[in-house]
Amino acid sequence: MPRLPETLGDLKRSPWAEAPLRGRTVRDELRGNLLRLLEAGEPLFPGIVGYEDTILPQLTNALLARHHFILLGLRGQAKSRILRQLTRFLDEAIPIVAGSEVNDDPFAPISKYARERLAECGDATAIAWLPRAQRYVEKLATPDVTVADLIGDVDPIKAARGGHLLSDELTMHFGLLPRANRAIFAINELPDLSGKVQVGLFNIMQEGDVQIKGYPVRLPLDVLLAFTANPEDYTARGKIITPLKDRIGSEIITHYPRSVELGMAITAQEAWTQRGRRPVRTPDFVLEVIERVAFEARGDKRVDKRSGVSQRLPISVLEHAISNAERRTLVAKEPEVVPRLSDVYASIPSITGKLELEYEGELQGGEAIAKELIRRAAGVTLDERLGDIALDSVVQWFDTGGALKVEGDERSDLCLKGFQVVPGLVDAAVAGELAPRDDAPGLVAACELILEGLAAHKRISRNEELGYTRARPERKDPMGGYGKGHFG
Repeated sequence: MPRLPETLGDLKRSPWAEAPLRGRTVRDELRGNLLRLLEAGEPLFPGIVGYEDTILPQLTNALLARHHFILLGLRGQAKSRILRQLTRFLDEAIPIVAGSEVNDDPFAPISKYARERLAECGDATAIAWLPRAQRYVEKLATPDVTVADLIGDVDPIKAARGGHLLSDELTMHFGLLPRANRAIFAINELPDLSGKVQVGLFNIMQEGDVQIKGYPVRLPLDVLLAFTANPEDYTARGKIITPLKDRIGSEIITHYPRSVELGMAITAQEAWTQRGRRPVRTPDFVLEVIERVAFEARGDKRVDKRSGVSQRLPISVLEHAISNAERRTLVAKEPEVVPRLSDVYASIPSITGKLELEYEGELQGGEAIAKELIRRAAGVTLDERLGDIALDSVVQWFDTGGALKVEGDERSDLCLKGFQVVPGLVDAAVAGELAPRDDAPGLVAACELILEGLAAHKRISRNEELGYTRARPERKDPMGGYGKGHFG
C-alpha cells in the first residue's frame, strides 16, 4: 500500500488534490463507488436475501439519486443490517485535519479549530486518515434524546480552560451529527425523537445552521442521513414533523420473506447450527416446519399484525431445536445431532417471547398458540412433501384402537422400533423421500412429521398424556347439538 500523505503539503501533491477526489461529498462518494460496483457486476449487499427484486433496486436508486432515505418496516426485516452495509460504498480512507472532532476536509474546513490550525501551520498541517469503518454513526432514537445529544452544547469547562467567551465556537461540545461529518449518520426508530429534536435535525441537514443555547452556529455538514421506522409509528399523526418528512428523499418499505424457501435461506444463513462437538444434520422438512411456524404466525389473527413476527423467530427456534437434539444426542451417546419435530416443540420458549398477542390470543395463552402453530406448520409441510402418498393404513391402525407414545429423548433406534409398529408409517416416509430406509435418525424425524401432520388434519389425535391415538368421533353436545371431541 502506498504511503499516505501526512501533511497538507504532501496532500496537495497527491491525487486527493485533484478532481474527482477533491471536494467530493459523501453522497457523491457513495454514488461513484456504487456505479463502479454496478459496472463490475459485483454483489451490492452480500448476505441480504429476499430483497434482490424489491428493496435493493429501490435503495440503489436512492443512493444514485444522492437522497437521504428512510427504511419502513416491521421488526426483524434487516433494516439495521442494510444500513451498516452502506460503508462498503465509501472510500477505504479519507484525509482529515488531525485532531478535528468533525472530520474536517483539509481543503474545505468547517470548524474554527481546523481553520485556525490551517492558518497557523499552512502546508505543515498534520493530516490524519479516517477509515471507512469509522465513517458510520448510528443512534437509536428514544424520547429522552436531546438536541445536545445530536447537535451539541456549550461546554463551560472548555470556555474556562481556554479563556473563551461562551459564544465562541471553540467552546462547543459537538454532538453525534457533527461528528458524523463526511460520513453516514443513521437513526433507528426515527418517530421516537421529540418534535424539538426533529426540528434541529432537519434544519442542520438542509440549511446547515443551528442555535446552541441561543448562539447561532453554522455547520455546513456533509452527511448522508438514513433512518428506520415502524410503519405504524411513521404514519401516526404528529410522530414525524412534516418538514422532516419533506426532506427525506426516498421512502423504502421493507417486508418479510415472500416465500418459505427464501425464509429458509435466511434462517440457514443466520442461525448458529454447527456446534463442533457432534456433526449436525437437520432434515429439510424440519427446516421447513420451523420456517412455516413464522409464516403461520404472520397470518394468525390472534397475533398482533402491527408488531409483526420477526425473522428472528425461526432463527431462534432452529438454534433451540438443535440444542435440544444436541442434549439428547450426548445423553444417548449417538454419533450425530438430527433434530426432530419433538425438538421443535421443545423450542416453544423461543416462540412465545416473540409473539405479541391480541386479546383473544392472550386469553388462550402464548404456549397453546405456539403448539398450534407448530402443528399447523407440520400439516402444511406434510401436504407439500408427501402429496398423493396414501396414509390410510396409518390412520386405520389408530382408528382400530392403536395408540403410540414415543418419548422425545429416546434413542433413534428405539424410536424407530416404536414407529415400525404402525403399518405403512415408515414405508410412507421412505416413499416420500423424507429419509432412506437405513437412516434411523432421519426416519424418526420423518415419522414424527407424518404423525404431526395427520394430527394437524385431525385424522388422528395427539395429546401429551396419551401420545397419538385415534381421532375421537363426533359426540352429542349436552345442549342438543353435535361437536368435535378433543384433539390434543
